[in-house]
Amino acid sequence: MSRDVVITGIGAVTPYGTDLHAYYDALAAGEIAIRPTPWMPPESGLYTALVPDFEPLDWMSPRVADGTDRFAQYALAGTRMALDHAGLSQLDQERTAIVLGTAMGGTRALQRGQSLLERDGPDAVPRKLQIQVWPNMAAAQIAMEYDVHGPSLTICTACAASIDAIGTATRFIQSGLADVAITGAMEGSNGEVDFLPALSANQMSYGMVSPTTDPTKACRPFDADRTGIAGGDGGAIFVLESAEHARARGAKQLGVIRGYASLADGYHPSSPEPTGKWESLVMRRALADAGLGDGAGVVGVYAHGTGTRAGDAAEIHAINDVYGYRGRDLLVTSLKGHFGHPGGSAASLNLAAALVGMQRGEILQTASTTTPDPEIGFTLVLGQPAKADVTTLQLNAFGFGGQNASLIVTRD
Repeated sequence: MSRDVVITGIGAVTPYGTDLHAYYDALAAGEIAIRPTPWMPPESGLYTALVPDFEPLDWMSPRVADGTDRFAQYALAGTRMALDHAGLSQLDQERTAIVLGTAMGGTRALQRGQSLLERDGPDAVPRKLQIQVWPNMAAAQIAMEYDVHGPSLTICTACAASIDAIGTATRFIQSGLADVAITGAMEGSNGEVDFLPALSANQMSYGMVSPTTDPTKACRPFDADRTGIAGGDGGAIFVLESAEHARARGAKQLGVIRGYASLADGYHPSSPEPTGKWESLVMRRALADAGLGDGAGVVGVYAHGTGTRAGDAAEIHAINDVYGYRGRDLLVTSLKGHFGHPGGSAASLNLAAALVGMQRGEILQTASTTTPDPEIGFTLVLGQPAKADVTTLQLNAFGFGGQNASLIVTRD
């Protein structure tokens, strides 16, 4: 049995705040949320985009806040917003799935605990450190909060985790194992201001970033002069339902998940296969899963587009390969120039924005990029959103370890 899967709720925790439409409006206005990384030395020239003014106690009890890392706190907040948006006040205990994605899980809590241990000794280590660290704890806390007992999974496929989580949740509903799914992804780096995280320092030594004093140059997806990533924070949670379930309760449909594919690049721990052939294949498989063949109906692509030389080059090759016959007719964007790269949750932020843009008839622009790579064979949206009848979109996510995933979403 295969059933249509619709999106009925969105909850976003972003560097622009927690209001979905304010988030979209800021992106459309070209507002860049990337700022100097507060826990790094000023001379480092490193940038990130953090969720501002997040207060855990606005969303959960002090007991839960004490036992959770930022990524799980964001997930709880996003879930409440998504359920409210969907108008779902009651969940079937055994027919609701939870499938969340994260690359880092509670790594922030672990690094902070190690810093406290070395600085102040064993008694300074938080008593609940273990339950803050485990990546499955965001999904677990949601299950406990809403007393649901369906499948509860956490997908840790690096920067592809959002799409893999949403795709897996879709499969649960399509197969008839669930009627509703809470899905999406979160990352939480906010709060690291009293110690220097090893992973932040490692971004420099591993060559992922190039220091700059200009936030508009911190992340320039698909730019001929791109130099690397900027960090990010937050993510988005979605309510998925079978179309029958949504119709039965009169829910508003925000979009439809039509196709999903995931595969291994199998090339290098951090670099994509240079020709982009496996990224091309996963895009083609997602299109095939959606019944779209050569993708003639796809209006645009929300690309992975991290702003790294190797990563963007491979994705340009892949998009050119899949859609080359379309030429400049295809609209492509990457939002990481707006809000950096939060890791596993990046594509969830893309999807949240893409769904709003579908309703408004536009595809968002690629912020900070001024000189598109000459290898590009499509239209990279620049300057302002591109007006279009946005019926169908493809979203890409490619992660360390060769985790390649792609999603097809339609308006109806």
